Amino acid sequence: MAHPSTTFRFLAEPTDVNFGGNVHGGIVMKWIDQAAYACAAQWSKCYCVTVSANGIRFIKPIKVGQLVEITASLVHTGASSMHIYVVVKSGDATENTTSVANRWFITFMAVDWEGSPVNVPAYVPEDERHMQLELVAMHAKDFAKQLDSDFTENIGFH
Repeated sequence: MAHPSTTFRFLAEPTDVNFGGNVHGGIVMKWIDQAAYACAAQWSKCYCVTVSANGIRFIKPIKVGQLVEITASLVHTGASSMHIYVVVKSGDATENTTSVANRWFITFMAVDWEGSPVNVPAYVPEDERHMQLELVAMHAKDFAKQLDSDFTENIGFH
């Protein structure tokens, strides 16, 4: 099976800007969520919901008018979960160069129309790079579980 990924390309618009003149971080997070959803839905052939987001990195600002390229790639699956690595690149639309602006791991769960988990096909990394990304995703998954445990058991938040 081909490596599952989805790429969105578009221009950053004036309505995306924050008070500092850059694209608002929340807008970038929305774009990431949308691209990752498309990747998860294509893999699972089901409706999917966001479960968690780990390790978002805002590396450089995105300016209005820049070309934005978002690539969401499946890097790990559980029984019903899909762990997606998303890279956001941006650059001048008149040139053929972009650079990384953001990266993020985001997890989706495939669900039926009642909201119950649905099993997804297993993902098998196809090369060394994808094996390394899967290891990072598994580490992020373990970290998220530990964080949940810390909040519920040690702090008392539910």
